[in-house]
Amino acid sequence: MLALFAGVHPVLAQTTPLSIALEGNQVVLSWPVTTTNWVLQGTPSLSPAPWSTNLPAPVVVNGQNTVTISISGTQHFYELAAVVVTVPAGMALIPAGAFTMGDTLDGELDAIPTNVTVSAFYMDVNLVSSNQWQSVYSYATNHGYGFDYVGSGKTANNPVQTVDWYDVVKWSNARSQQAGLTPMYYTDAGLTQVYTNGDVDITNANVNWTANGYRLPTEAEWEKAARGGLSGQRFPWGDTISWSQANYFGYPGSLGGYAYDLATAIDYDPAFSGGDNGDYPYTSPVGYFAPNGYGLYDMAGNVWEWCWDWYATPYAGGTDPRGPVGPLGNRVLRGGDWGNSAYNARCADRYNNYPSGDSYSIGFRCVRGL
Repeated sequence: MLALFAGVHPVLAQTTPLSIALEGNQVVLSWPVTTTNWVLQGTPSLSPAPWSTNLPAPVVVNGQNTVTISISGTQHFYELAAVVVTVPAGMALIPAGAFTMGDTLDGELDAIPTNVTVSAFYMDVNLVSSNQWQSVYSYATNHGYGFDYVGSGKTANNPVQTVDWYDVVKWSNARSQQAGLTPMYYTDAGLTQVYTNGDVDITNANVNWTANGYRLPTEAEWEKAARGGLSGQRFPWGDTISWSQANYFGYPGSLGGYAYDLATAIDYDPAFSGGDNGDYPYTSPVGYFAPNGYGLYDMAGNVWEWCWDWYATPYAGGTDPRGPVGPLGNRVLRGGDWGNSAYNARCADRYNNYPSGDSYSIGFRCVRGL
C-alpha cells in the first residue's frame, strides 16, 4: 500500500501539484519542472517518523520531474516541501535535476545529446563586469596574487575581457578570500596551497568541491543554467534569436544565413557598434537584455564564458560531471560573443581556447555550491 500526502509549506499559501501513478509494481511521482525551490520528501508514517529526502533523483520527462519508486508492501507518504534558501546577493539558485545536455538540431558533432544530472548551485546573474573585476583584482594583487593580464572592459559596467583561464581561476580564489569564504583551487592534492600565482594546469583533484567559495561552472552546470529550465530549445528563451534578445553578429535567414536568426542585417549589433556606442569591442552592458528562466543575463552572446572543464569529445554524462581528468590542450568556452553568429549563441554550442589565451571576446561568471 502506498499513500500520497501532497503537502505545501504553510507560509506560501499556494498548492504545488504532486501527482502519483501506478505502473506495474512501481509508482511514479511527478510535478512540473517549473516548480522550483521545492524538494520531494517521504516518510513511512505521518507521526512520529521524520520526513526524509533520501529518495531517487528526479528525471525530467515531458516537462515533469519524475521519481520512480518500487512498491515495498508498506505504506509511504510523500510531499513537496519548500526549501528555505538564502541566495547570495547577485546570484541565482539553479535547481538540482536532470536535463539533456547537447542537441541534434543543427548538426553539431561535438554536442551529442546525453543525460546529465547536476546538484543545485548558485550562479552569478551577470557576467563579471570590468568594475567587479578591478575591485577583486586590487585586493588580490595586494595579497600576493599574480596575474597574466590586467583585464579590460569597454566601460565599468561592461563585461571584463582579455583575461585568460588561469587568471579567472586565481581571481575566483581571491574573490572567495575577500568575502571570507574558503577558496576552491589549490596547487596540491592535499588542498593546502591556495592557487595564487603562475599558470598551473590544476586538475579535478586540486579543487575543494565541497568548499563554499567561488569557482568556474563545469560545462554541464553552465548548459543547465543557460537553458533556464527549458528543454530542447536552441536558445535560453526558445528556438529563434534576434538583436532584441542578445548581442551577436547577425547573419539572418532572410539574407542567406541561419533560418533561426531574425537579425535585420549581416552585421554587428548596431546598438553597440555604431554612433556613441561604436567603441571597440562591441560588448553590451551586463544585464542589458532580458534574463532567462533562472534569472540569468547574457547566457547567449556578449562574451564567451570560461568553464572549468578541459575540452574533449564526447563529453561525459551522469551525475555532476567535471570533464576529463587532463591536462589536455584547451579549456571549454560557452555562450558565444558579440562577434560570432547566432550558431555560436545556441545553448548546445561548444567552443574552446588554450588556457593562456586572452581575447576581447572572452569573459566569465562564477558559481558557488550550496
